[in-house]
Amino acid sequence: MSRVPMSEKTKLSAEDMQRVDNYLNKGFNATERKPFRVLVLLGVIWFVVAILGGISWYIGKQSGFL
Repeated sequence: MSRVPMSEKTKLSAEDMQRVDNYLNKGFNATERKPFRVLVLLGVIWFVVAILGGISWYIGKQSGFL
């Protein structure tokens, strides 16, 4: 049994690589997307938690727990 390095096993032929490129450049994969913005997500999460906290505080105040 001959030992072939992993990098030798995973190389694609030119024809196969062309098929992969064609697949990746059509349909869902070709859709241009905006860059992911972490601060916007953090702001939305903070806003939702603040609103839920305010509602919780209001319910607690009305029920006499606070």
